[in-house]
Amino acid sequence: MKNVAIIGGGLGGIASAIRFKARGYDVAIYERLNELGGRAQKFSKDGYLHDAGPTVITAPYLFNELFSLLGEDIDNYVTFQPLDPWYRFYFNDGTEFDYGPDRGKMLERIDQISPKDVDGYIKMLKRAEVIFELGYEKLASEPFNKIYKMLRYGPDIIRLGGYKSVYGFVSKYLEHPNLRQAFSIQPLLVGGNPFTTSSIYALIHALEQKWGISFVMGGTNHLILELRKLMERHDIKIHLKHDVDEFITNKNSIQSVKFLNGKEVKADIIVSNADPMQVNTEFLKNSKISWHNQILKKYAKHSMGLFVLFFGSKKQYKNVAHHTIWMGPRYKELLEDIFDRHHLADDFSIYLHRPTATDPSFAPAGHDSYYALVPVPNLKGNYNWNEIKEGFSEKILASLDKTIMPGILTNAVSKFCMTPLDFKNNYRTPYGSGFSIAPILTQSAWFRTHNQDDKYKNLYYVGAGTHPGAGIPGVLNSAKVVDNIIHS
Repeated sequence: MKNVAIIGGGLGGIASAIRFKARGYDVAIYERLNELGGRAQKFSKDGYLHDAGPTVITAPYLFNELFSLLGEDIDNYVTFQPLDPWYRFYFNDGTEFDYGPDRGKMLERIDQISPKDVDGYIKMLKRAEVIFELGYEKLASEPFNKIYKMLRYGPDIIRLGGYKSVYGFVSKYLEHPNLRQAFSIQPLLVGGNPFTTSSIYALIHALEQKWGISFVMGGTNHLILELRKLMERHDIKIHLKHDVDEFITNKNSIQSVKFLNGKEVKADIIVSNADPMQVNTEFLKNSKISWHNQILKKYAKHSMGLFVLFFGSKKQYKNVAHHTIWMGPRYKELLEDIFDRHHLADDFSIYLHRPTATDPSFAPAGHDSYYALVPVPNLKGNYNWNEIKEGFSEKILASLDKTIMPGILTNAVSKFCMTPLDFKNNYRTPYGSGFSIAPILTQSAWFRTHNQDDKYKNLYYVGAGTHPGAGIPGVLNSAKVVDNIIHS
């Protein structure tokens, strides 16, 4: 029986472990943190619970698959609660817009904002569905470790306008600036600038329409806990507090993995859920890397950083939806500040998560739990986050206090935050980026880190930094890609 060592217990590593186990391999996960889940940790403070990272579930069937592969039914362990609305947008001019599963209601609201955009939205959705058929249904689990795959599908990508930006795609169909913003923000969910991210990522809109948006009751980390129990029931070995020191190479293969605790592990197959940039700079520090990875190491553009403020509220704000997108006064210029100039602006935008809108267990009775996520420059911005984080937290609360959450400056309690520096230290992401390298066209598919290393043939990559990219569906599909490379 071949054995597999999974480096990193995020969702990509977990999905890979389950898929290899289902095929009869001896599988072990090695995770540097105290718990599995990667970014999907859970925090608890003063009776308030917080998911640390992803909260949006857009393709629950991918989790159903993992349980089914080991002969179990996810419905016995996990409840996916559909949300309505999916997102509530609050624009700087005071306009609100609910984006959700009720198509008629949403079209009625579009008509109120901009009547001529109703027909445009319908046309945009139809085009997004065409892009979805290629970009997701055909290519999300398709290996792109060979150049001929890119040559094969390149004409289709060009035909669908993949060289254009998501914002350009949306603007072709919609005229009102608020609606253009609402329907172009999806790249930010996977680390991209809507003005530079390929319009192929417009497929996210069709993906949301197909499966809706759900929340895991108990939080995303509850899903991680149930996945861990699933793996334990099926004899997948889990080793926590195992931080990699080095991959020991032998010609064109990884001979062993050496950990900082002194342990050294040999395996037939190594699957890395660590950021590929970390692998090529730290894990392979004494070994050569492929020319493809050398180019990425030197020239790759990284995603933005994230500032996440966690807090409880002594008062419930029932007007705040489960997911609220609070838009600042600038859009394109703000994104240029974040991605190009690496400048921390005072006029930010906020993704506000209120799990207590759906699951009251996240806070004491009559209270709310929140996190406010703000896209910010990654560490190339050279800010001292330890010095400025408290002041920046207060600016976020002050902005909410003036608009949709009056009194939150005094009602907010149990505050703490994560900065790009925490992302670098906790998750080992280069420059503290939130989503590895950015999802621009020249860093997608074959241009991204290949799912099978070009030099070390028993080394495979899953997670946000490889194909098909960031976000829960992308990360889970990356495990499918590795499975397809080895077993197709």
